[in-house]
Amino acid sequence: MDRRAAIRFCRLCGGRLARDNPNEECAPCQARNRDRFLAPPSVPPDFWQAEPLRSALDDWHIGRAIRAYRHHSFHGHKPLSQELVGHWLGMTQAQLSRVESGPPITDLDRLVPWARALRIPPDLLWFKLPENRGRTAVEIGRPPRKPDVVGTVDLDSTPDVGENDVKRRVALQLLAYLGIGAGTLGTESFRHLLDLFLTAEPRDLNDWHLACDDHYHALRTRPPAQVREDVLIDLVMLKRQLEEADTGSLTELKRVEAALATLHANVLTRLGDHGTAIRWWRTAKRAADVTGDLELRLAVRATEAGHARHGQRSPQAVLRLSQDAMRLAGEHPSFGRALVACSEAKALGAVGRHAEAQRSLRTCEDLFASAGRPPDVMPTYWTSAYLEFAELVVHAGAGNEAQLGTAIDQYATVYLSRTLDHHYVAQAQLHMALCAVVNGGIDAGAKKAAAVLDAVPVASRNNILTETGHVVLRAVPFDKLERPAVREFRDVLVKTAPPKPLASHA
Repeated sequence: MDRRAAIRFCRLCGGRLARDNPNEECAPCQARNRDRFLAPPSVPPDFWQAEPLRSALDDWHIGRAIRAYRHHSFHGHKPLSQELVGHWLGMTQAQLSRVESGPPITDLDRLVPWARALRIPPDLLWFKLPENRGRTAVEIGRPPRKPDVVGTVDLDSTPDVGENDVKRRVALQLLAYLGIGAGTLGTESFRHLLDLFLTAEPRDLNDWHLACDDHYHALRTRPPAQVREDVLIDLVMLKRQLEEADTGSLTELKRVEAALATLHANVLTRLGDHGTAIRWWRTAKRAADVTGDLELRLAVRATEAGHARHGQRSPQAVLRLSQDAMRLAGEHPSFGRALVACSEAKALGAVGRHAEAQRSLRTCEDLFASAGRPPDVMPTYWTSAYLEFAELVVHAGAGNEAQLGTAIDQYATVYLSRTLDHHYVAQAQLHMALCAVVNGGIDAGAKKAAAVLDAVPVASRNNILTETGHVVLRAVPFDKLERPAVREFRDVLVKTAPPKPLASHA
């Protein structure tokens, strides 16, 4: 017999099998397979950042997170079976299948052991593990079993809403929906939100559309912290109405939810509360998707990508958001596609692809020339000089001084002359400073940026302006960072930065 014909290899790792091994796997692979039935494997930290696993965790859906865990590329070409993972979590294959495809689980008696078994990092969970606080966990949305318990929110800091268990339960559910900790709002504000949720009467669609326009006006004229509280009130009232809406009104109410969630994410971005903002962008996209209105779906995604540039996501992730939205838009010219093209142009410039950004700007111009109408809900929000601002951003980053001057003139004519918001005026001036730095005018650009930020009223200072200032600073060559004008600019950046937001969860 030819000895070479008797050589066999492990079906898992490809290693050569021992001559006395009658199995199809080598001894190390057999040992690893036996260990797989005992406990989940150790995984690297970046394991949990992969999509769709991170999205499932951000959406508070343990079932979808488990499914994404099973299908993670870390485990190889084939996903882990439901039987195996179910064994780790103490349930059958059928039970795990229902968990993965069903509604979110809210019972901490199940969430806590599953999170422990899979070793999900505590900072990615939407509830507290008892060992992290030294106390007992409470089920989400249920009355606490003990007065000193920990759940989605820290009940020690939950505003006193009365002794009624039903009211307490609703308070917990409301905080979970809003994605905030009990300490984010004052006691009176939280009481007001809770009372509104319990007693609010339905409002007609015209009233809701007017509310969206009012909040947009407030965004341009009032401090973001105040706007956030006002938008939260309407989100709470809308949630109650959505729960009781009939099929005929659901689609229109979802348009309103997409608009309000977009405004709320905008405000949270200004406040620098990026984790909560990302969750509200997802809420806005889901609501828009339910309506089936492609224009609204694209408008929300364009706005998300535009705001994600301000420290919320990496430049590469922002570009992916824009490109995903362009694929959704298709080839047909539309207003929504024009908005997305503006966001794509800014994203391309942020990663240094200036020639492509210029071409994308030309696409924007062509699309706006042939575009239809903006979404019906909050129409003035989607028509706020998107093209002119995109031109301003792209030309500033590329150092195109002449084109920037023209873009700023157009932006001033189309938009700045009609707004009272210091934010947009300062944005334009900071991009002028950026252009100067890109073209080698380090001192002049740094001094201008410092003066712009210093002149913004304290109540109007926000994360977007601070992040734009950091863009200017990053454009300064490394060997010029210790110049006096640059050092002074750095000091102003620190001094004018808004306070860090309160934690979204207690």
